[in-house]
Amino acid sequence: MMALEKPDSDEQLAADVNAWLDANWDDARRCEKGADKLDVRSWLTKLLESGYAVPTWSPEWFGLGLGSKQGRIIDRILKARNVIGRSQDRYNLGAVTVYRLGSPELKQELLRDMLTGSFSCLLYSEPNAGSDLAGVRTKAEWQAGPDGGEYVITGQKVWTSNATEATYGMLLARSDWDVPKHSGITFFIFPMKQPGVEIRPINQITGESEFNEIFISEARVPARYIVGERNGGWKVLQTALAYERLIMGEGATERQGKEKGAEPPLIQLARKHGKLQDPVLRQKMAQAIAYRQLNALNMQRAKAEILANGSSSLMSLGKLAMSRIQHGEARVAADILGAASLLHGKDHPDSADMNFDSAKAYMNSIGGGSDQIQRNIISERVLGLPREFEVDRNMPFRDVKSG
Repeated sequence: MMALEKPDSDEQLAADVNAWLDANWDDARRCEKGADKLDVRSWLTKLLESGYAVPTWSPEWFGLGLGSKQGRIIDRILKARNVIGRSQDRYNLGAVTVYRLGSPELKQELLRDMLTGSFSCLLYSEPNAGSDLAGVRTKAEWQAGPDGGEYVITGQKVWTSNATEATYGMLLARSDWDVPKHSGITFFIFPMKQPGVEIRPINQITGESEFNEIFISEARVPARYIVGERNGGWKVLQTALAYERLIMGEGATERQGKEKGAEPPLIQLARKHGKLQDPVLRQKMAQAIAYRQLNALNMQRAKAEILANGSSSLMSLGKLAMSRIQHGEARVAADILGAASLLHGKDHPDSADMNFDSAKAYMNSIGGGSDQIQRNIISERVLGLPREFEVDRNMPFRDVKSG
């Protein structure tokens, strides 16, 4: 893979990125220059080989070896020009986890595919292991064979986004029942398109079916697809969750296609409905905008830490803050609309958007670890307060009582 050379300055970097896009990307049509329509895999391959898809990664693995500051410069340019496939060194959870903790052989086998269109879903939560992910009971049983053998997987997962389209699943499974719960878990990259995997959509209050239940019955995963070490999956999970919380802390669960414009959406809404001069509403809008700005500054700090260390407890602050922001902005929008907020349907688009945002906000409060879990993490790992007591933390998992 031929990566571009590291630039001499931020200005040179910006000029190089724009020049490369001018030669290869059609901003207006959002496709590769000279193509009739977007071929996603072809474009993502070209972007990957330029070094701009994962600029903070090492040149050995498709990157440019840049720091977080220059990575943000590239991200801003690609975002402004509507480029598909930007910032995969932060947003592609499967690829990031393999890059950070996978073996060189696993990187060689999977990274290119993961970065050029084959994405991963999350197979973490179970009906009786949501807030306490260390309590997973999906079984991973080793069988001898070539290339280190394989694992037979049986169990159930729930709240999995985009499972029907995913090529891989980031699977947390119980591989040892005779050690404490955190010590007997293995983290796999799990092939989704195989017999023994049944996907059932979950209908949501927003009208979407983004989440799914996954039933796994004696499906197979090669032993070489373990990320990290056997029974060392809890450590790997912390890295994967940190990046998920980064994404959610930046507002990825907000309504897709929500137009930001030159002004914050709440100000646009208030201006449209003649409420911009209401002093009470102005105070509420100012507070909401301030929360967003403060969270953006915190996320910059957290991104720098995660790029340096592979994980950051500060992500929990960002994710918890985004929950507050989304619920709070939905309430302010309802105050602006007044009685009209009770309306719905295509004839009342502002009210429909407000109601959708109000319901969608609960996704950020639950997914990636609930708000309550984030408060625990912040208290213990950021503030240094005593750990919450767990009666089953040090007992063999097979002895743990389960309802």
